[in-house]
Amino acid sequence: MNVDVDDAVCRIAAAIGEPARARMLYSLMDNHARTSTELAVVGEVSPSTASVHLHRLAAERLVMVRVQGRHRYYRLGGADVAQVLEGLGVMAGVSRNQFTPTAPNRLRAARTCYDHMAGTLGVLLHDRLQELGWLSSGPAGESYDVTPRGAQEMGELGVNVEAARMLRRRFAFGCLDWSERRLHMGGAVGAALLELALRKKWVMQELDSRALAVTSLGRREMLRRLGLRV
Repeated sequence: MNVDVDDAVCRIAAAIGEPARARMLYSLMDNHARTSTELAVVGEVSPSTASVHLHRLAAERLVMVRVQGRHRYYRLGGADVAQVLEGLGVMAGVSRNQFTPTAPNRLRAARTCYDHMAGTLGVLLHDRLQELGWLSSGPAGESYDVTPRGAQEMGELGVNVEAARMLRRRFAFGCLDWSERRLHMGGAVGAALLELALRKKWVMQELDSRALAVTSLGRREMLRRLGLRV
């Protein structure tokens, strides 16, 4: 790395590393916007201190702000920020002993990781898409493409693969899950699958939480259409 890159990395790491700011960032992992007042409660700091923290996070592009009327709403800076936070969650739980999940059961079962599915459901879906031959690995094994068969089958489900491919973001990649320590599906394809599951009411997102609840309809449809038992 050159000096400028080193400095940028250090600044970003320091911005994430302060406990109140870390709590704020992780609360935004559900892809919902929150006000500085709400984030002050999350960060366990005063509103004035929260504003200072949020200014720092915005300066490093870890959050983005939208002004609407008298309020300022903060969101996570993007899927790349979510991926870094998820990765840090994995590192924070690394142990030399055999891995034992410690996440609350409802978050471990199914949750959002920014704009895609995570937890046991996300990992099972990722693995099933590979088993079905809908995905092919990239040259480094870190990214995926959708096979012709996968594009056809996803299209029948209601996922427009070509529209996802045209978006100015990573198309499909394996995102390391912090509770399962295995990969779930990230990128535009992962986001499209979450949108599909929500639209078809296969899952319901809990209010003010990253947790997803799999519906009875979702269990039936995922078994019938994907051979996925959840």
